[in-house]
Amino acid sequence: MSELNFLSAVSMAEHVRRKRVSPVELVESHLASIKRMNAVLNAYVQVNEDGARRAARAAEKALEGSREPSPLHGVPVSIKSSIAVAGMRQESGSRLRAGFVASDDAPLVSRLRNAGGMILGTTNTPELLMAWETDNLLYGRTNNPWDLSRTPGGSSGGEAAAIASGCSAGGVGSDGGGSIRVPAHFTGICGLKPTPGRIPATGHFPTSVGPFALIGVVGPMARTVADLKLLFEVMQGPMRVIHHLLLFP
Repeated sequence: MSELNFLSAVSMAEHVRRKRVSPVELVESHLASIKRMNAVLNAYVQVNEDGARRAARAAEKALEGSREPSPLHGVPVSIKSSIAVAGMRQESGSRLRAGFVASDDAPLVSRLRNAGGMILGTTNTPELLMAWETDNLLYGRTNNPWDLSRTPGGSSGGEAAAIASGCSAGGVGSDGGGSIRVPAHFTGICGLKPTPGRIPATGHFPTSVGPFALIGVVGPMARTVADLKLLFEVMQGPMRVIHHLLLFP
């Protein structure tokens, strides 16, 4: 296992800014770990190899300019598969959504990309996120990297397993009744359930609407509290709404 993979996201971004480590090196190290470990962990349901490599090469080239790198420049991240990532399956662990591919990024995913984050792939969940362990009829059970006989929790269990095992620097889960906090506890990482509305939940399935919107949120997961802060600051803030002025004769 590469020591690079267990640097904090904050440290990765700092090393990239100072050109001590390249984005390409970080992505390749994480992809190698995923290839080696995902067969036993089953954390990822889809790996974005080509997209992550393209993003890494673009991030590498951008460092040649004089522009200040973005906060997450070159940092590899993962996304819970209940959240829309353009061109990737968003099945939320359910056969009812088997093969469903998101056409657009959720707002939080766009914000991560704009901040320099490189999307490694999407991670496993229980069916429709309704369990405190991660298992479903589409992809099967996700295992805890500390003990493969145990669960990493749910419903953001794939995300927790990926981060705890060094197969992701950090990422995004969702939480209504413990779905970020329980997996973070079970795998020894950090997770934040933000105040509802602090990070837009648009693009999440099931949708966070009606009474559930009072408790259902999306939020960061990572190995350190400082990384949670960095991810939260990148994703937080209201969505911009364009108001159309209707002119009547």
